Amino acid sequence: MRISTPTLAIDRRHALAVVSYAGVVIALLTASLFLVAGLRDKAVEIAAAQTRLDQLSGRSQPSLFASNASNPGINGSPFLDGQTITIAGAALQQRIEAAVAKADGLLTSSQLDLDGPDAKNGFVNISASMEVSQPAVQMILYDIEAGMPYLFVDKLSIQSPEVFGEPESGRMLMTVGVVGQWRSSE
Repeated sequence: MRISTPTLAIDRRHALAVVSYAGVVIALLTASLFLVAGLRDKAVEIAAAQTRLDQLSGRSQPSLFASNASNPGINGSPFLDGQTITIAGAALQQRIEAAVAKADGLLTSSQLDLDGPDAKNGFVNISASMEVSQPAVQMILYDIEAGMPYLFVDKLSIQSPEVFGEPESGRMLMTVGVVGQWRSSE
């Protein structure tokens, strides 16, 4: 018995349709798997970024350089405390002294500027010179700028031990200018 040509053509069309349909389904499944894998990778990246953000925000674990005594964290006023600008300047000076002492540094001098050009706006400037080790520089700068009240390092100068003649001690000469704002409670 012979198969007629029209029946063979119809069977070929059906076979071609089935193969085409299977190919399209396989292509769509492959594309879907790639999209799901991409979404999973993005979710992992977002989770890693959130973890890093939590660490930087201080919500996770306290940093090695965090200070409990002189860095109250996010609590408190953003302004220097004190009934007068002189008392606020003294508090700023004590904060700088505490940061240097905590980092095992030696504060050699400090000078408050209570009547500078920005004093009418309540800004208090202090310039402090100290001898510190290299790791202590980062600790001191972090202690000054982290937390409340807001303090900003205005000027920074660091000299290596070879420059000022004491290479054996390993201590550097650091001069830092710090600015904070005092607001009258009136």
